[in-house]
Amino acid sequence: MQDGKLLASLALADVIRPESHEAIQRLHEMGVQVAMLTGDSQAVAKAVAGELGIDTYFAEVLPENKDQKVIELQKQGLRVAMVGDGVNDAPALTRADVGIAIGSGTDVAVESAGIILVKSNPLDVVKVIELSRASYRKMRQNLIWAAGYNVIAIPLAAGVLAPWGILLSPAVGAIFMSLSTVIVAINAQLLRTKRL
Repeated sequence: MQDGKLLASLALADVIRPESHEAIQRLHEMGVQVAMLTGDSQAVAKAVAGELGIDTYFAEVLPENKDQKVIELQKQGLRVAMVGDGVNDAPALTRADVGIAIGSGTDVAVESAGIILVKSNPLDVVKVIELSRASYRKMRQNLIWAAGYNVIAIPLAAGVLAPWGILLSPAVGAIFMSLSTVIVAINAQLLRTKRL
């Protein structure tokens, strides 16, 4: 100001990244509820949550209270994945069922998380969830296959068909067991073809 006149003004604002909209939308399509923990004011948090379609937000959260908010969500029976990048996120990252740190974040945050994202792209959180779900499905497929295979193969190897003159030699039994392992390994490798 000079002589009571305003000479200049400066306005600052956080800009919401374009990929954040898509990330929230895809998380909702996957059945994931999205919550935001922020130290920002109620008004700012409400505006951002509304613009992005975030389900729940906690505003004016002090850094030392973020982990308590995670506990609140867990007490509601929710499995909580926390994404953070700062020193103040470390306790919440540790407390969450899954801690996801942004690779460009502080060393403390990175050390506190179970998963570290190399880039600071919110869509990578979607990819992590897709990959974990695909891995879990693949694990179940392999367990079902191995159990079913063994239910049939072990009685055959034990001679259940011997009364009818059908005997399985130990060499053939070993080949069948190896074949089971190969099939499980090939099925697991098919996970690499999943596009995220």
